[in-house]
Amino acid sequence: MSGSLSGVAAVSGRDAWAVGSTGAGTLIVHWNGRAWKRALSPSPARTSRLSGVAAVSAKDAWAVGSTGSLTSPKTLVLHWNGRAWKRVPSPAGSLSGVAATSARNAWAVGSGILHWNGRTWKRVRSPGGSLSGVAATSARNAWAVGLTGSLTSPATLILRWNGKVWKRAPSPGAGKHFLPFLAGVAATSARNAWTVGHSTDCGCGPGVSMTLRWDGRTWKRVHSPSPGGGTDLSGVAATSARRAWAVGLSGEGISPTKTVILRWNGSTWMKVPSPAPRADSGLSGVAATSAGRAWAVGWTSNSRKTKYQTLILGWSGSIWK
Repeated sequence: MSGSLSGVAAVSGRDAWAVGSTGAGTLIVHWNGRAWKRALSPSPARTSRLSGVAAVSAKDAWAVGSTGSLTSPKTLVLHWNGRAWKRVPSPAGSLSGVAATSARNAWAVGSGILHWNGRTWKRVRSPGGSLSGVAATSARNAWAVGLTGSLTSPATLILRWNGKVWKRAPSPGAGKHFLPFLAGVAATSARNAWTVGHSTDCGCGPGVSMTLRWDGRTWKRVHSPSPGGGTDLSGVAATSARRAWAVGLSGEGISPTKTVILRWNGSTWMKVPSPAPRADSGLSGVAATSAGRAWAVGWTSNSRKTKYQTLILGWSGSIWK
């Protein structure tokens, strides 16, 4: 299927959604337990694109992104009601990620933070910065990650929702002379969360993988492999304190990239073999429902990075394929 996928969410082994764009509008595909099939999705313009998806149940899911020009984007929020995807009004800006815990509690992040209260999306006051991912375990516990500072001197940004306000949480830096980027976040409880990304000395391509863990008290950096000369992690999913996945791509500078999948076994991150169908391939998002079922999505293309094709990998419990 032409296009690329940016995010994936799963309700069960028989119900999952992946979102992205085709270059001519939004793209949403659905897993029904047997096959992935494209679903009809609103696309206000050819530039409309979806970046994140979250699912609460078979009748309640959200997809977010942006529409309009790159220099003046507008938020795009779509809702699945069990029958169709429909656009829902939302404040201006751009969105990169979404998380939901119930029909009355959802968060969307990007140029700001929006909250769904069961009736409308409203902007919520938060510390400044650019946010790329969000995760929530309850109405009183949520995390948002991204970066703050200038383009030449960025810093990791981690925000926490305590049920009343968003506050910045202390987070490890990338080290001297390195530029850090946090892309994805996942949480299983108030005492267990992960955020992933990478750090680089030039900001020009994959660098050193970054994995930070919340243990209920502090965020600490955990060593993770950086195969292929450089690794950029974009997505993370966790099902327990002992099981997590991180996905992204590896390569050097502008050279062809390959898919990367790392697995957390409770004590260390280890690289797991993953397919890379064409000359350039990468993964943007991952979702897991159990130890034996997970999905990773992204893109693959020829060596000139034209004619992007969607890439969906499934974890069978023993291999990714």
